Amino acid sequence: MELDLDESSLAIGRIERALSRIENALTERANRPAPQPVSSESAAGDPSALKAEVVAVIGELDRLIAEAKNG
Repeated sequence: MELDLDESSLAIGRIERALSRIENALTERANRPAPQPVSSESAAGDPSALKAEVVAVIGELDRLIAEAKNG
C-alpha cells in the first residue's frame, strides 16, 4: 500500500493541532497560581484530557510509520 500524501498531510495536521493543545494546557498549568483545594472530579479531568491528547498523537504517529513501512 502506497502512502497517500493527502492522508499523510491530514494526519500531520491532526498531530500538530493535538500538540498545540497539549502545549497550551501545559502552559496554562505552569502559569496557574499555587494549587487551591479542588474537588477530585475537576482535578482528575485535566490530566485525563492531556493523556488522551498524547495517546491520540502517538496513535497518529504509529499509523504514519506503519503506512511508510508498507508503502
